[in-house]
Amino acid sequence: MDQDSEREPEHSPRRISRGAALSTLVGMALFAIVLDLVTKEWATKLDPHEPIRLLGGAVYMSLTRNSGAAFSLLEDHTYIFPIIALIVLSVLGYMARRLRSLPWAIALGMIIGGVFGNLVDRVFRAPAPFHGHVVDFISVFDAHGRAFPIFNVADMALVGGVSLAILLELQGRQRDGSRITSEKDADADDEPAPPAAVGSEHGSRA
Repeated sequence: MDQDSEREPEHSPRRISRGAALSTLVGMALFAIVLDLVTKEWATKLDPHEPIRLLGGAVYMSLTRNSGAAFSLLEDHTYIFPIIALIVLSVLGYMARRLRSLPWAIALGMIIGGVFGNLVDRVFRAPAPFHGHVVDFISVFDAHGRAFPIFNVADMALVGGVSLAILLELQGRQRDGSRITSEKDADADDEPAPPAAVGSEHGSRA
Protein backbone atom coordinates (compact mmCIF):
# COMPACT_ATOMS: atom_id res chain seq x y z
CA MET A 1 0.00 0.00 0.00
CA ASP A 2 1.16 3.55 -0.69
CA GLN A 3 2.86 5.18 2.27
CA ASP A 4 0.71 8.29 1.74
CA SER A 5 -2.49 6.40 2.44
CA GLU A 6 -3.95 4.42 5.29
CA ARG A 7 -7.10 2.52 6.17
CA GLU A 8 -9.60 3.74 8.69
CA PRO A 9 -9.56 1.83 12.01
CA GLU A 10 -11.64 -1.27 12.58
CA HIS A 11 -14.29 0.68 14.48
CA SER A 12 -15.08 2.85 11.45
CA PRO A 13 -18.73 3.99 11.61
CA ARG A 14 -19.08 3.00 7.95
CA ARG A 15 -18.90 -0.70 8.90
CA ILE A 16 -22.02 -2.79 9.38
CA SER A 17 -22.30 -6.39 10.49
CA ARG A 18 -21.60 -9.07 7.91
CA GLY A 19 -25.11 -10.42 8.37
CA ALA A 20 -26.67 -7.03 7.69
CA ALA A 21 -24.46 -6.57 4.62
CA LEU A 22 -25.37 -9.98 3.18
CA SER A 23 -29.06 -9.41 3.92
CA THR A 24 -28.91 -6.11 2.05
CA LEU A 25 -27.11 -7.75 -0.88
CA VAL A 26 -29.62 -10.60 -1.12
CA GLY A 27 -32.58 -8.25 -0.70
CA MET A 28 -31.34 -5.91 -3.43
CA ALA A 29 -30.60 -8.81 -5.78
CA LEU A 30 -34.03 -10.38 -5.23
CA PHE A 31 -35.75 -7.03 -5.74
CA ALA A 32 -33.95 -6.52 -9.07
CA ILE A 33 -34.64 -10.10 -10.20
CA VAL A 34 -38.33 -10.07 -9.31
CA LEU A 35 -38.90 -6.63 -10.84
CA ASP A 36 -37.07 -7.74 -13.99
CA LEU A 37 -39.09 -10.96 -14.32
CA VAL A 38 -42.42 -9.24 -13.70
CA THR A 39 -41.77 -6.43 -16.17
CA LYS A 40 -40.51 -8.85 -18.82
CA GLU A 41 -43.58 -11.02 -18.42
CA TRP A 42 -45.71 -7.92 -18.91
CA ALA A 43 -43.60 -6.84 -21.90
CA THR A 44 -44.11 -10.15 -23.71
CA LYS A 45 -47.80 -9.24 -24.00
CA LEU A 46 -46.98 -6.08 -25.97
CA ASP A 47 -47.49 -5.86 -29.72
CA PRO A 48 -44.01 -5.46 -31.26
CA HIS A 49 -45.52 -3.37 -34.03
CA GLU A 50 -47.32 -0.93 -31.71
CA PRO A 51 -44.92 0.56 -29.10
CA ILE A 52 -46.46 2.43 -26.17
CA ARG A 53 -45.47 6.10 -26.12
CA LEU A 54 -44.77 7.64 -22.68
CA LEU A 55 -43.62 11.03 -21.37
CA GLY A 56 -44.25 12.78 -24.65
CA GLY A 57 -42.03 10.40 -26.58
CA ALA A 58 -39.07 10.43 -24.17
CA VAL A 59 -39.71 6.75 -23.38
CA TYR A 60 -41.34 3.94 -25.35
CA MET A 61 -42.36 0.44 -24.33
CA SER A 62 -41.18 -1.43 -27.41
CA LEU A 63 -40.88 -5.24 -27.30
CA THR A 64 -37.81 -6.82 -28.88
CA ARG A 65 -35.83 -10.05 -28.44
CA ASN A 66 -32.11 -9.63 -27.98
CA SER A 67 -29.73 -12.49 -28.73
CA GLY A 68 -26.73 -10.39 -27.64
CA ALA A 69 -25.52 -9.08 -24.32
CA ALA A 70 -26.67 -5.91 -22.59
CA PHE A 71 -27.71 -3.29 -25.14
CA SER A 72 -27.57 -5.81 -28.03
CA LEU A 73 -23.82 -6.47 -27.95
CA LEU A 74 -22.33 -9.66 -29.49
CA GLU A 75 -25.60 -10.93 -30.95
CA ASP A 76 -23.93 -13.81 -32.82
CA HIS A 77 -22.45 -15.46 -29.71
CA THR A 78 -25.51 -16.24 -27.60
CA TYR A 79 -24.15 -19.51 -26.19
CA ILE A 80 -21.25 -17.74 -24.48
CA PHE A 81 -23.33 -15.50 -22.19
CA PRO A 82 -24.70 -18.13 -19.75
CA ILE A 83 -21.13 -19.30 -19.15
CA ILE A 84 -19.89 -15.74 -18.60
CA ALA A 85 -22.84 -15.02 -16.29
CA LEU A 86 -22.09 -18.06 -14.10
CA ILE A 87 -18.43 -17.04 -13.85
CA VAL A 88 -19.40 -13.46 -12.91
CA LEU A 89 -21.84 -14.68 -10.26
CA SER A 90 -19.12 -16.92 -8.77
CA VAL A 91 -16.67 -14.01 -8.62
CA LEU A 92 -19.28 -11.75 -7.02
CA GLY A 93 -20.05 -14.44 -4.45
CA TYR A 94 -16.35 -14.63 -3.60
CA MET A 95 -16.14 -10.83 -3.30
CA ALA A 96 -19.05 -10.85 -0.83
CA ARG A 97 -17.27 -13.07 1.71
CA ARG A 98 -15.90 -10.14 3.74
CA LEU A 99 -18.65 -7.70 2.90
CA ARG A 100 -19.35 -5.17 5.69
CA SER A 101 -20.20 -2.05 3.69
CA LEU A 102 -23.77 -0.95 3.00
CA PRO A 103 -22.98 0.87 -0.29
CA TRP A 104 -21.00 -2.12 -1.54
CA ALA A 105 -23.82 -4.47 -0.55
CA ILE A 106 -26.23 -2.39 -2.64
CA ALA A 107 -23.83 -2.26 -5.59
CA LEU A 108 -23.09 -5.99 -5.60
CA GLY A 109 -26.76 -6.82 -5.10
CA MET A 110 -27.71 -4.73 -8.13
CA ILE A 111 -25.02 -6.37 -10.26
CA ILE A 112 -26.03 -9.88 -9.18
CA GLY A 113 -29.70 -9.08 -9.82
CA GLY A 114 -28.92 -7.72 -13.28
CA VAL A 115 -26.73 -10.66 -14.29
CA PHE A 116 -29.17 -13.25 -12.93
CA GLY A 117 -32.19 -11.56 -14.53
CA ASN A 118 -30.77 -11.87 -18.04
CA LEU A 119 -29.32 -15.32 -17.26
CA VAL A 120 -32.85 -16.61 -16.67
CA ASP A 121 -33.77 -15.50 -20.19
CA ARG A 122 -30.68 -17.17 -21.66
CA VAL A 123 -31.45 -20.47 -19.97
CA PHE A 124 -35.23 -20.72 -20.27
CA ARG A 125 -36.53 -18.57 -23.13
CA ALA A 126 -36.85 -19.39 -26.82
CA PRO A 127 -35.38 -20.38 -29.19
CA ALA A 128 -33.58 -23.02 -27.08
CA PRO A 129 -32.20 -23.66 -23.58
CA PHE A 130 -28.94 -21.76 -23.00
CA HIS A 131 -29.53 -20.00 -26.32
CA GLY A 132 -32.51 -17.93 -25.22
CA HIS A 133 -33.07 -14.38 -26.36
CA VAL A 134 -33.37 -11.67 -23.70
CA VAL A 135 -36.60 -9.66 -23.54
CA ASP A 136 -35.88 -5.94 -23.99
CA PHE A 137 -38.60 -3.34 -24.00
CA ILE A 138 -37.46 0.10 -22.78
CA SER A 139 -36.51 2.48 -25.58
CA VAL A 140 -35.65 6.16 -25.11
CA PHE A 141 -36.29 8.99 -27.59
CA ASP A 142 -37.27 6.57 -30.37
CA ALA A 143 -39.73 3.70 -30.57
CA HIS A 144 -37.31 1.34 -32.32
CA GLY A 145 -34.02 1.90 -30.51
CA ARG A 146 -32.43 4.13 -33.13
CA ALA A 147 -31.47 6.80 -30.58
CA PHE A 148 -30.23 4.37 -27.91
CA PRO A 149 -30.24 0.54 -27.68
CA ILE A 150 -33.41 -0.95 -26.22
CA PHE A 151 -32.86 -2.36 -22.70
CA ASN A 152 -34.63 -3.87 -19.69
CA VAL A 153 -34.69 -3.66 -15.89
CA ALA A 154 -31.82 -6.15 -15.52
CA ASP A 155 -29.63 -3.96 -17.75
CA MET A 156 -30.52 -0.94 -15.61
CA ALA A 157 -29.61 -2.79 -12.39
CA LEU A 158 -26.35 -4.04 -13.89
CA VAL A 159 -25.21 -0.65 -15.18
CA GLY A 160 -26.33 1.09 -11.97
CA GLY A 161 -24.48 -1.41 -9.77
CA VAL A 162 -21.28 -1.23 -11.80
CA SER A 163 -21.40 2.58 -11.80
CA LEU A 164 -21.84 2.63 -8.02
CA ALA A 165 -18.98 0.15 -7.57
CA ILE A 166 -16.67 2.33 -9.68
CA LEU A 167 -17.64 5.39 -7.63
CA LEU A 168 -16.90 3.55 -4.38
CA GLU A 169 -13.50 2.47 -5.69
CA LEU A 170 -12.65 6.04 -6.69
CA GLN A 171 -13.59 7.20 -3.19
CA GLY A 172 -11.34 4.56 -1.60
CA ARG A 173 -14.25 2.75 0.03
CA GLN A 174 -13.52 -0.94 0.62
CA ARG A 175 -15.93 -3.89 0.72
CA ASP A 176 -14.98 -4.60 4.35
CA GLY A 177 -16.26 -1.17 5.38
CA SER A 178 -12.88 0.50 5.71
CA ARG A 179 -11.74 3.43 3.62
CA ILE A 180 -8.34 4.30 2.18
CA THR A 181 -7.61 7.91 3.08
CA SER A 182 -4.69 10.23 2.53
CA GLU A 183 -2.45 10.90 5.54
CA LYS A 184 -2.31 14.52 4.49
CA ASP A 185 -6.11 14.74 4.65
CA ALA A 186 -6.08 13.02 8.03
CA ASP A 187 -3.50 15.48 9.34
CA ALA A 188 -5.59 18.36 8.04
CA ASP A 189 -8.64 16.99 9.84
CA ASP A 190 -6.68 16.66 13.09
CA GLU A 191 -5.27 20.20 12.89
CA PRO A 192 -6.95 22.49 15.47
CA ALA A 193 -9.25 25.16 14.16
CA PRO A 194 -7.88 28.73 14.06
CA PRO A 195 -8.93 31.24 16.76
CA ALA A 196 -12.44 32.54 16.29
CA ALA A 197 -11.45 36.01 15.20
CA VAL A 198 -8.35 37.98 15.98
CA GLY A 199 -10.16 41.14 15.03
CA SER A 200 -12.82 40.53 17.60
CA GLU A 201 -10.27 40.97 20.37
CA HIS A 202 -9.27 44.39 18.99
CA GLY A 203 -12.92 45.26 18.60
CA SER A 204 -13.55 44.57 22.24
CA ARG A 205 -10.83 47.04 23.24
CA ALA A 206 -12.20 49.85 21.11
